[in-house]
Amino acid sequence: MSQTVLDIFRACTPIFQALGDSARQDIILLLGEHEALTVTEIAEQSHLSRPAISHHLKVLRDNKLVTIEQKGTQRYYSLALSESVSLLKSLIHEIETTCEL
Repeated sequence: MSQTVLDIFRACTPIFQALGDSARQDIILLLGEHEALTVTEIAEQSHLSRPAISHHLKVLRDNKLVTIEQKGTQRYYSLALSESVSLLKSLIHEIETTCEL
């Protein structure tokens, strides 16, 4: 395996870890169905508490999978997948071109 593949794979590790939790997967899917949601709106459609939702959103935000927009006193979360998807596509491309499949 080339060093490039290893470097990209390691760069993707935080994304894999963030997406490895079923609660965060559910949040991603829910946000995919809506333009933006507040923590309360997400919690209303989840079995998790607002603090738990906030924790998961922080992990997703730290890994650049969601963004926050402040509107008045409300914070709206929306998907921001383009950077992560681009990195994952790079990994797939490098694996396809340098590794024996």
